[in-house]
Amino acid sequence: MGNIKVFEDKKIRTQWDAENEDWYFSVVDIVGVLTESPNPRKYWSVLKTRLKAEGSELTTNCSQLKLQSADGKYYMQDVLNTKGVLRLIQSIPSPKAEPFKMWLAQVGSDRLDEIADPQKAMDRAIATYREKGYPEEWISQRMMTIQTRKDLTAEWQNKGITQEKEYAILTNEMTKAWSGLTIAEYKNLKGLKKENLRDNMTNIELVLNMLAEVTTTALSKQENPQTFEENQKIARRGGKFAGDTRERYEQELGQKVVSPVNANNKKLLEVKKTNNDEDK
Repeated sequence: MGNIKVFEDKKIRTQWDAENEDWYFSVVDIVGVLTESPNPRKYWSVLKTRLKAEGSELTTNCSQLKLQSADGKYYMQDVLNTKGVLRLIQSIPSPKAEPFKMWLAQVGSDRLDEIADPQKAMDRAIATYREKGYPEEWISQRMMTIQTRKDLTAEWQNKGITQEKEYAILTNEMTKAWSGLTIAEYKNLKGLKKENLRDNMTNIELVLNMLAEVTTTALSKQENPQTFEENQKIARRGGKFAGDTRERYEQELGQKVVSPVNANNKKLLEVKKTNNDEDK
């Protein structure tokens, strides 16, 4: 979700990752605030090169997201989550470091208010998707998938899954079982790099992905897996249930579910009736 935060009259582009529940901040904007450099992009480029040479994890943890630039267009930009921003501040000598840390804490505090009243966060997410031009039906499906994903990750956590790598493996197993593609293959099909896969799924893809997650959650609660390998098997079974449904859908409607369509054409994300349906 895109957003603009303001620190001392300076705009900082941000995005909220609802699934990981963390803010991502434009690195160039933060560098501009801390250094007051006339060319913060060049400053960051030089700093990034130095940090890489030093083996800093900061550059490894740096992601890229599409953020709006001054010309109104969206370009891939370096971003860091809250933890990464704190490390960045340590790498840049600046009298504004402490005030910026306090500002960052306030941003987090505002988010805690939303956690206390989830409807605020939901309303903001819906508004952001609308601003980006997503169809209403698609938005409704996307909001539901966020909750089902949270339920699944909470269930995995209860079963002792704590490492990000383990979450990624289980998600990959489940996704491949229902879609026939690994997450990397799925993103490649849609022409994605760092973008969120779910933000680029059609509404029927979202529904089937959600079915896989709901089924996996239910199986896990019922069978109480004790090992990572047992969790893997359940993830595959949950995905396969949704995969069987996908195959039936494709047979009935005569069209493939897994699609190269992405958010570059948001209207296409809302699957319409086929010609055969309209002729009936």
